[in-house]
Amino acid sequence: MTLRVLCVLGTRPEAIKMAPVIRTLRADPRFDVRVLATAQHREMLDQVLTTFGIVPDADLDVMRPGQGLGALTARLVEGLDAAIAREAPDAVLAQGDTTSVLATALAAFYRGVPFGHVEAGLRTGDLSAPFPEELNRVLVAPMARWHFAPTEGAAAALLAEGIAPDRVHVTGNTVIDALLQAPAPADPAAAAPFAPRQILATLHRRENFGPPLARILEAIAGLLEEHPDCGVLLPVHPNPAVGPAIRDRLGGHPRVRLVAPLGYADFVAAMRASYLILTDSGGVQEEAPALGVPVLVLRETTERPEAVAAGVARLVGTRPAAIRAAAGSLLRDPRARARMITGRSPYGDGRAAGRIAAILAAA
Repeated sequence: MTLRVLCVLGTRPEAIKMAPVIRTLRADPRFDVRVLATAQHREMLDQVLTTFGIVPDADLDVMRPGQGLGALTARLVEGLDAAIAREAPDAVLAQGDTTSVLATALAAFYRGVPFGHVEAGLRTGDLSAPFPEELNRVLVAPMARWHFAPTEGAAAALLAEGIAPDRVHVTGNTVIDALLQAPAPADPAAAAPFAPRQILATLHRRENFGPPLARILEAIAGLLEEHPDCGVLLPVHPNPAVGPAIRDRLGGHPRVRLVAPLGYADFVAAMRASYLILTDSGGVQEEAPALGVPVLVLRETTERPEAVAAGVARLVGTRPAAIRAAAGSLLRDPRARARMITGRSPYGDGRAAGRIAAILAAA
């Protein structure tokens, strides 16, 4: 008897981290796997699905221009409710903390279908950071049957909230599985360093919109002035709250390369080729340490404290002086950079998807 599993994904990070799970389940005769895309990110989602050879069985295509969180959530719940009724799965899986994940858990709960949360238990303790992701994670927890926690710390957070121990499973983070499965870059030239020391920057976090983003861009401009051998590769997120600000401040700078979002394989190659990374991304905090690249986190708090505790990531916030000081120390002192390079990630060994499959099969 096979277990029918509906895997839901909506954004680029979800697709990256769910791809190993989908591939592992599809290779196992104990499972009948269906894939549903909400398309909360359209083009960026499709890039990743193509990279990993995944074709959704259904696509809600929910995004509309200027759509707010309320309208998005309503469309998602309605579409997911109908999809779960149609697919009649034995279990539903989703990854992370987006609005798609919250809506998936809620729709599965309404239909009485067990829900598995991949990357469960991440917490900052601040509902405004990241926004709305922290609240999404908190709301999803009591609705989940399986909590696939990436670390012991994440598992401890769930237990502290009263989640039953038999529902919490430490699996590692599937992003390491994806990193190890990434194919060769489709366009090696796109990721090749264009300066003696390349700095990779990624900026998209909602709570950084406005003044925080302006401060970050000011810090990047200052770093380029202080270190003439450095260049910045910056894939520009399509969110209209991000792109215009980046282009206004850094567009036209001779040592800034603004590019469209890179495919996953190209992005992994760009990380490998970089001297250091500036980011407000969650996934990059997990990937960069495994690649042996120092990462400075442009946020005031992080739900991924393990990398900071291990010394392979540093939380620097959004103040220009703090960013320039932290990056400058790595650029001026090779020993400081060497101390952040281990080539190991505290987020797992690349076998998380197999552990998730074994837990589901035993249910």
